[in-house]
Amino acid sequence: MRRIPVAYLASYLLSLLGNSIAGIAFPLIVLQVTGSALGAGAVAAATAVPAVLAGLLMGVVIDRINRRTSSVVTDLVSAASVAALPVIDMVSGLSLGWFILFGVVGSLGDVPGMTAREALLPAVVRHGGIGAERLLGIRESLGAAALLLGPALAGGLMVAFDGSTVLWITAATSFAAALLTLLIPHRVGAIAAPADEAGRVTGALGAADAGPTAAPSPSGWAQLRDGWRVLSRSRFLVVTTMLSVASVTVLAAMQGLVLPVYFTVVGQPGMLGFVLSALGAGMLVGGAVYAVAGARGRRQVWFRVGIVGTTAGFVVVAVLGSVWTVLAGAFVVGLASGMFGGLIGVLMIERIPEHMRGRIMGTQNAVMTAAPPVGIVVAAVLTEYVSVGVAAAVVAGAWVVAAVVGLLARSLRDLGPVDDPAARDEAPAVAGRA
Repeated sequence: MRRIPVAYLASYLLSLLGNSIAGIAFPLIVLQVTGSALGAGAVAAATAVPAVLAGLLMGVVIDRINRRTSSVVTDLVSAASVAALPVIDMVSGLSLGWFILFGVVGSLGDVPGMTAREALLPAVVRHGGIGAERLLGIRESLGAAALLLGPALAGGLMVAFDGSTVLWITAATSFAAALLTLLIPHRVGAIAAPADEAGRVTGALGAADAGPTAAPSPSGWAQLRDGWRVLSRSRFLVVTTMLSVASVTVLAAMQGLVLPVYFTVVGQPGMLGFVLSALGAGMLVGGAVYAVAGARGRRQVWFRVGIVGTTAGFVVVAVLGSVWTVLAGAFVVGLASGMFGGLIGVLMIERIPEHMRGRIMGTQNAVMTAAPPVGIVVAAVLTEYVSVGVAAAVVAGAWVVAAVVGLLARSLRDLGPVDDPAARDEAPAVAGRA
C-alpha cells in the first residue's frame, strides 16, 4: 500500500483512538479533581452544543482551504485543548471552569476534524492507488479496533498513571495524528475552485428545484446555504443521512441506557462490556469483509445485506433474552454495520459534489453528534414510566421503520459507480429525481 493511504489510515486510527480514550478517561479525571458527578455532567453538556454548531458552520472553512491543512489544524486544536489542562494543573491547579473551557475548545475541533478527514477521502482514493471499497473497509475495521482498544487503554492508563499523565498521553495521540497527516502531500488536499459555484448548485439540485441562476457569491453564509440546499433537496442524501442518524441514535440508546438497565436488573452489570466488545468485534470483521470483497458483486446486494442484517441484530438485542442472545445480536449488528458503513462511505465519495463536501458532510456529522442524546432521553423516559422491555422495543422499532424506508426508497435503487467528476457533481440531482 502506498504512503498516502497508509498515512491517512494511521492518522485516522490515532485520532479516533485518542477520542475513545478521552471519552472514558476525561469524565473520570473530572470526578477525581472536582469530586462532583454533576460537574462531569456539566462538562459533557457544555461541550455538546459547540460541537454541533462547529460541525454546522465550519464546513464552509473546510471547503475553502486545503483539506490536508484543515485535518492537521483540527487535530492540533484537539491536542492543545487537552495538553493545556495538565499545564494549568502545574501552574495554578484545575477547577471545573477550566475543564469546561478547554472542553469547549476541544469540541470545536472534533466534528470539523471528522468532516475534514471525510472530505479528504476522494483525493486519497485518486492519489493513493487504492480502491474506494478497500480504503473504506479498512477504515471501518480500524475504527472498530479503536473503539475496542480505547476503553481498555483508558482503564489501564487511569490505574497506572495520574490524571495529568493520562491527559498528556491523550494529547499526544492527536498530535501524532496531525504529524502523520503531514506525510500526505499538500497537493492531495488542494481544492479545485469551481468556475461557477452557482451553476454547480443548480446542477446539483436539478433545474426544477433550483430556480433562476444567481451570480456566484463569495459570502460564507451563501456557500453554507447552498450546501444545505443540496443536502435537503437530494432524496439520495436525505435517505442515507436518515439511515446513518437512525443507526447512531438506536445504538446510543441501547448502549447508553437500555442494556445497562437490563444487565443491572438481571444482576450481571459486568456483561455490558462484553456486549460492547461483541459489537466492536462484529464491526471489525464486517469492515474487513467489505475491504476484501466490497468491489465484487452488486452494491445493491451489499446494501440489502447491511440493512437486513442490522435490523435482525437490533431485533435480537431488543428481545432482551439470555445474555448470550444479546451478545450474538450485538455481534450481528456490528458485522452488518461494518459492511453497510463501508458502502455508505463509498457512495458519499461518489455522490457528494466535491467542492461542497465540507458543508454537506459537516451538517451530516453535526446532526449525528446531536442525535444520540435524543435516543438516550427517549429510552430513559420509556424505561422510567413503562419498562425497559418497552423501551428496547420502541428503540428497535425506530430502526425497523428507517430500514423499511431505506429498502423502499427509489433514490437508493441504482447504486452503480459514478466515475465522471462532472457526473459526481450532478449525482445528488440524479438521485433526487430517481
